[in-house]
Amino acid sequence: MTVLPELLSIVTELQKRFRGRLDSVRTAHVNEVYVHATMDLVAGFTAHLYRKWNARLVSFFADDARPGEGAFHLYYVFALDAAHGFIVLRVPVSPDKPEFISLTNAIHAVNWQEREVQDMFGLKLLGHPNPRRCALHDHWPEVYPLRKDFDLRATLPPFQGEHHKFRAVEGEGVFQVPVGPVHAGIIEPGHFLFSVAGEPVLYLQLRLFYVHKGTEKLFESLPVPHCVRLAESISGDSSFAHATAFCYAVERAADVEAPPRARALRTACLELERIYNHLADIGAICTDVAFVTANMHAMRLKERVLRVNERLAGNRLLRGMACLGGVRFDWDTEQLRALADLVNELETELNSLVELIRGSSSTRDRLETTGVLKPELARDLGIVGIAGRASGFDHDLRRDFPHAFYDKVQFTVPVFSEGDVQRRMAVRREELYQSFSIIRQLLERLPPGPICAPLAEVPPDRTALGYVEGWRGEIFHWVRTAPGNRLARCKIKDPSLQNWPSLSEAILGNIVPDFPVVNKSFNLSYSGTDR
Repeated sequence: MTVLPELLSIVTELQKRFRGRLDSVRTAHVNEVYVHATMDLVAGFTAHLYRKWNARLVSFFADDARPGEGAFHLYYVFALDAAHGFIVLRVPVSPDKPEFISLTNAIHAVNWQEREVQDMFGLKLLGHPNPRRCALHDHWPEVYPLRKDFDLRATLPPFQGEHHKFRAVEGEGVFQVPVGPVHAGIIEPGHFLFSVAGEPVLYLQLRLFYVHKGTEKLFESLPVPHCVRLAESISGDSSFAHATAFCYAVERAADVEAPPRARALRTACLELERIYNHLADIGAICTDVAFVTANMHAMRLKERVLRVNERLAGNRLLRGMACLGGVRFDWDTEQLRALADLVNELETELNSLVELIRGSSSTRDRLETTGVLKPELARDLGIVGIAGRASGFDHDLRRDFPHAFYDKVQFTVPVFSEGDVQRRMAVRREELYQSFSIIRQLLERLPPGPICAPLAEVPPDRTALGYVEGWRGEIFHWVRTAPGNRLARCKIKDPSLQNWPSLSEAILGNIVPDFPVVNKSFNLSYSGTDR
């Protein structure tokens, strides 16, 4: 299979540098290359990719391949933005010695992901600075839910002890303020424990994974076509993005490409999902600083988008639109006109909303220099999406790894360096204007033709990476197919899993009453993290 020229030059250099130490190199897709090696090569291979090729470790996970290959496999997924490709390092772990060496001291972004592998597969972490449980709480019995020999219907023994033991913080005048895990409204649980001295926050401890749903295990129990609906349930406000990333992974595994019209409609839906969520967040940020009038305007605009979503897809959150091979519904002339009218009206209304917010000096005072995430810290944590671009992270899968129809449209990626709440809201504002432009271009260039490519039974023993730039940030789905049109493994990477640790850094030095607006400016998904 042909490899992108930029990626091929990197792979050639790697083969030369690590001559004789790479077990094999396999091309799965034009921009997706797999390198098989042993554990002793991981640190050096990773360091070389980072230093010479400016790579990013965007996902890390495990796969129980004992039934077929007699080993667990670890996968390190590196994005090479300049080359527009991915290198996936696969490393075997023997069941007789189930352990692996941590990279967290060098790459802090992989912290939670390594601990999740330890929890879910029972592979012991070596050299990790904090090898406590992460995905499973402290009172879970010794079970490993993502191993093949774990029965999804198994009844677990009684849970005993505390959910999680927080670190004690001591000192004169220091006290702790617990928030959660149950919150007001309909959001899912998450526990925040603030350590404060007077008003400023000294330390914030997070505890998530209260409603882990076993989604990755559920994928293994369903026929592939039924998995699309499961993907839509991963994070409700990113239903279409997750479904599309999953479909893209399966399509790549099956060597099927969605038709041009389907890719264009997918792009429009991804932008509509971005629009309604960004509008809601701008309004919610204003609410958290008591500017309720601005929130009412923003929610009114969000409602208009949701009503058009229902006209286009039959569902306000675009569920049921994505399918393997393309999309389920085409849009007629009247629906396309409704979308065009929506974009034109929203742009005018957004201009008014922006001026309303800019004219509020008290709002600016609450948002500027609040919840600062410095660029160097954002880089070390591997922060992506809105939060990353507000802290100098100039990356966007739509531009750097064009998917759907993004290679046919022109747009700008807004990037700021201040990293405060004001800039995270500014990223949303500027992305809204870019979304309007993208949809207009799509309507002008919408190709004719079918909306779905036939996809027969997916061949077994294929691996593929599917990805989209969701409204929060990068979403990855990796699949390994099994006989009978099923999956042996589906790994989900929601951007929230990557970004939650940044909240503990951004709140430092702020006061507890600022936490709601700082938290909302990130707006991370409990469900997408818990899965």
